[in-house]
Amino acid sequence: MTTIHQDDLIQSVQEALQFISYYHPLDFIQAIGRAWEKEQSPAARDALAQILMNSRMSAEGHRPVCQDTGMVVAFVEVGMDVRWRSELSLEEMINEGVRRAYTDPDNTLRASMVNPPWGQRKNAGDNTPAIVHTRIVPGNKIKIGLAAKGGGSENKARFTVLNPSDSLVDWVLDTVPGMGAGWCPPGILGLGIGGSSEKAMLLAKEALMEPVNIQELMEKGPDTPLEELRLELYEKVNALGIGAQGLGGLTTVVDVQIKDYPTHAASLPVALIPNCAATRHIEFTLVGSGPAEFTPPALSDYPDVHWQPGADAIHVDLDTITPEQVAAWKPGDRLLLSGRMLTGRDAAHRHIQELLDKGQPLPEGVDFHNRFIYYVGPVDPVDGEVVGPAGPTTATRMDKFTEMMLGQLGLLGMIGKAERGPQAVESIRRHKAAYLMAVGGAAYLVSRAIRKARAVAFEDLGMEAIHEFEVENMPVMVAVDSKGESVHSSGPAEWRIKISEIGKMQ
Repeated sequence: MTTIHQDDLIQSVQEALQFISYYHPLDFIQAIGRAWEKEQSPAARDALAQILMNSRMSAEGHRPVCQDTGMVVAFVEVGMDVRWRSELSLEEMINEGVRRAYTDPDNTLRASMVNPPWGQRKNAGDNTPAIVHTRIVPGNKIKIGLAAKGGGSENKARFTVLNPSDSLVDWVLDTVPGMGAGWCPPGILGLGIGGSSEKAMLLAKEALMEPVNIQELMEKGPDTPLEELRLELYEKVNALGIGAQGLGGLTTVVDVQIKDYPTHAASLPVALIPNCAATRHIEFTLVGSGPAEFTPPALSDYPDVHWQPGADAIHVDLDTITPEQVAAWKPGDRLLLSGRMLTGRDAAHRHIQELLDKGQPLPEGVDFHNRFIYYVGPVDPVDGEVVGPAGPTTATRMDKFTEMMLGQLGLLGMIGKAERGPQAVESIRRHKAAYLMAVGGAAYLVSRAIRKARAVAFEDLGMEAIHEFEVENMPVMVAVDSKGESVHSSGPAEWRIKISEIGKMQ
């Protein structure tokens, strides 16, 4: 009979979440390294280089790989012969570990959980509660899998119930392009097939915990229909040409993992959930001998990639920027931004809209005329940092506010990640503005360009407050120019054709 002590479980959860905040799974980062080596698209290759360098910097500095440090998902297997020495329930112990991990003063992680989920949506402040899935199994140990799941990828989860005679492959290939690039490809696709609706979703989430091993599978060949399906989807999804950050390229996914379960004869439930470039997960086992121990990966095993801005990058002074300069930019141009910008995301935009609807002025010091806004919710700073990791959030969530910001407030441009929807692109074209893209999954790298930061409005919103950043040589790319031309439309279309031509030559 094994006895599990409360403090051992809490400490293990705390240390595991800290560990995965700055250490990518080695198999994943090596897969990104292989993608970088073979990538032929200059834009995608540059994005992959930023992700790889950011990963190494985070590992060395023990700071988060992404500003979205995720909601915690726990898969717990409890042995039937385990005894507990605890005053707390299992979920309470896990949540205490989450609380301690996310408020650790040496590496504070961003709290993203809000309650209630509708209406006021007040931030919990410590990222609790976790999403806990528990199984009772034979044995005398506790096995826990933890994932820190970012909102950008979680929001792209998809579910359907196909007819048993429908093509599952066709559904996936129709679905992935519609997910856009907000999940920060390249990443992993988790597919859940069968069971009931909720079971399929859980299978897809569990599949993302599996190791990246598609290359080994390709080398040995498939032994089961499920392995054949993995290989088929891996090849065909990459043939879509979506590429890193949705810019077009050879690699959209580094693996496809699938779990299935028996289902009703009339049904074929299918769930699809992606993991992003900030893939974070870990498993550990408790056997009553103390807290789990975690061995850091050797940095010598990381891909040796050192990103530098290209010689063709255009230096931009945000303090003197003019509409004429913006009009000269072309899709795909690489820019290095210096000067002052404002920040804001969902909650700040909603507050701005409420003020305008009431005819009230914006807070003192908030003037968007001829300025740029950065869609970001940064991590709190530690050890003298100006700001913590501060990568972009998904820009499409701000699409419904774009006309207000450009038309009513005179905003000149926006910075975020992923594509913009048709409504936002048309507004950008109409107002001759621009949308710039920073690399999702390179938050620590981006934060090094921020020289000063101060909150200027809505401080009660925490990480969603409006800040003013002063930056120096912040790397971005023109994603939508003043004519409404988008790299997220042209890039994948171009590379879909190129990949098809490469396949014909092989």
